[in-house]
Amino acid sequence: MTLDRTTDLAANAPVTRDETTHATHHPDNRLILALPKGRILKSAGPLLKKAGIIPSSDCLDESSRRLRFTTNDPNLDVVRVRSFDVATFVAQGGAHLGICGADVIMEFDYPELYAPLDLGIGGCRVSVAQPISDSPEEGPTRLSEIRVATKYPSITRRHFAARGINADIVHLHGAMELAPMLGLSRVIVDLVDTGSTLRANGLREVETIAHITSRLVVNRTVMKTRPQEIARLIASFRDALATP
Repeated sequence: MTLDRTTDLAANAPVTRDETTHATHHPDNRLILALPKGRILKSAGPLLKKAGIIPSSDCLDESSRRLRFTTNDPNLDVVRVRSFDVATFVAQGGAHLGICGADVIMEFDYPELYAPLDLGIGGCRVSVAQPISDSPEEGPTRLSEIRVATKYPSITRRHFAARGINADIVHLHGAMELAPMLGLSRVIVDLVDTGSTLRANGLREVETIAHITSRLVVNRTVMKTRPQEIARLIASFRDALATP
């Protein structure tokens, strides 16, 4: 999937009864904004402030055990979830909008998601990495089949298939760097920031699949059922991005 397809999803498609139920089942009818735990949450703090969204004081505190927080807007609550789950919460209607890495959008390819804004935070990349000890002649592009350890099976299969290579996926949720040294895979596909973890574990990047930033994502049904509220929040984020 390309991000352009997600970003340009039609907002005027017909709403089915099931979609309406998914998107509006919250008993108090507050809008829910899903935020990802971890490094993106820290970057999101200043952006939320610029957008005029002030969550309760412990929201940005990773040591807090709470997962749902009120904000200065009585009609908006914030929930804090795993970064890989934001897209699912929003697509399934558990949250109405969220901040989500483009890698997650690409991996799950949910048709229910509308991604109107690139927030420009959480910059990194999805890359292929192999052991430093492997010579360039042993690179994955020279093979017809390769075993790959990754938490991105869909992105990985599409990437290698486009090069005529069959990717045999070892689906892991962490510690990908161990896979080549323990014989689980030939290469890995993972999210890379500085590359220091790769180097510390004897790996090097050999190809960048996609450059990643975080996006504002919206449940497309809510775009139709609560258009004024959603449009106001999108405008708040857009204004925040334009503020120095």
